[in-house]
Amino acid sequence: MSHYILSLDQGTSSSRAVLFDGAGAPVAEASHVFPQIYPHAGWVEHDPEQIWDSQLAAARDALTKAGVDASQIAAVGITNQRETTIVWERASGRPVYNAIVWQCRRTAPQCDEMRRRGLEPSIREKTGLVIDAYFSASKLRWILDNVPKARERAERGELAFGTVDSWLVYRLSGGAVHVTDATNASRTMLYNLREGRWDPDLLREFDIPEAMLPRVCPSSGVVGAAERSLLGAEAPIAGIAGDQQAALFGQSCFRPGMAKNTYGTGSFILLHTGGQPALSQSLLATVASQIGDTVSYALEGSIFVTGAAVQWLRDGLGIIESAAQSESLAASVDSSDGVYLVPAFVGLGAPHWDQYARGAILGITRGTTRAHIARATLDSIAFQTRDVVEAMERESDVVMPELRVDGGAARNDLLMQIQADILGRPVVRAAVVETTALGAAYLAGLGVGLWSGTDELARLWRADRTFEPRMKEGQREELYGGWKRALERAKGWARD
Repeated sequence: MSHYILSLDQGTSSSRAVLFDGAGAPVAEASHVFPQIYPHAGWVEHDPEQIWDSQLAAARDALTKAGVDASQIAAVGITNQRETTIVWERASGRPVYNAIVWQCRRTAPQCDEMRRRGLEPSIREKTGLVIDAYFSASKLRWILDNVPKARERAERGELAFGTVDSWLVYRLSGGAVHVTDATNASRTMLYNLREGRWDPDLLREFDIPEAMLPRVCPSSGVVGAAERSLLGAEAPIAGIAGDQQAALFGQSCFRPGMAKNTYGTGSFILLHTGGQPALSQSLLATVASQIGDTVSYALEGSIFVTGAAVQWLRDGLGIIESAAQSESLAASVDSSDGVYLVPAFVGLGAPHWDQYARGAILGITRGTTRAHIARATLDSIAFQTRDVVEAMERESDVVMPELRVDGGAARNDLLMQIQADILGRPVVRAAVVETTALGAAYLAGLGVGLWSGTDELARLWRADRTFEPRMKEGQREELYGGWKRALERAKGWARD
């Protein structure tokens, strides 16, 4: 049996492919960026064809770099940006509109109207989610309401809906397979967590034809095969999970009480809660994974903008030339000197859920430099993480002894030290920082029998470095108090 797993990690700003060996070690990786589309203020879109082209190119490049033939691939795993919504023609595979990205706020008024009608409690009970433009349902309804003839065509069964995992499986299989997994389904606001199915009441509420929805399958197990013409040989598609659930799995957080934070475009903290969903007032209950008939759940705190704030320093302000430069620039000063940056560029996620908040920089003086702004940007990532961790502990009655971390920004030693200082507890960086891709590989490997189970996977996990808190309690609380004051000034800014 071949012992390589090809993991496709389709993200918000780039498509990555990582090839793993039978020990779960990365052998080669490649990535391709693709454009972001901003039609109006607060709107974010992607071209689905560019998502597919960049992902296929990354997969081919990773195999070439490794010198591995596609016939040596035991399985393909897929992990993806979640909630992003795509609708395409079943017959041709052509998208009917751009992908509406999870960050997009165009449906905020629709969500406001649903809250005014008192639907929040029932939707939270069914889905574990708050009513917010973040999730797929309102985006899908927008496409059906605004693309000419889309609704009529959907009702005739001519159109298919999917999150990005569905789109990739559809394209990889040559249009033969239309599925999603339970983790991605649980992010649509259409999936009943307790019943494990699309909820007919929610489909009626959002006026979405059930005929366009994908079949929901387990996160691990063969669902189809990648066409020979794409990679050079057929390969079973055997693992699917949304990016944050994949990272939780890749961090070997298989037991209740274990938690991770992934630092990417946004940051996402997941706490494993066991075999029953734990509903929360400010956090999200979500499917962590489904292996066979066994479903595990997690509490999640979604922070919309963290790594994207560093990208803004580079692309928007032009004060750094690369994201990596943020570390050295921020380290050139001892502190932010009282400057706070609230990166609420697309509103605030957990635990605040303020879709009208907007970004702000406060505390600027004549002595403020670009280094202070860079430092304040890293601080903001740590502060937002503490917001979520405190809510998570408060609403789950679980004390988090440590936080496992991964993602691109986890490579930033200064940020990780700031994070440990602001949290007041150890931050443990995984040896394989790209644990999102690793989690998809683990699920795919389990799906074809490469690994026996989660006990074997837990033995494969390794830590790279543990960051211990160094900051005194008084200083920590003073800084955090300033952050909370800054937050209040940014909240509700864009409300009419």
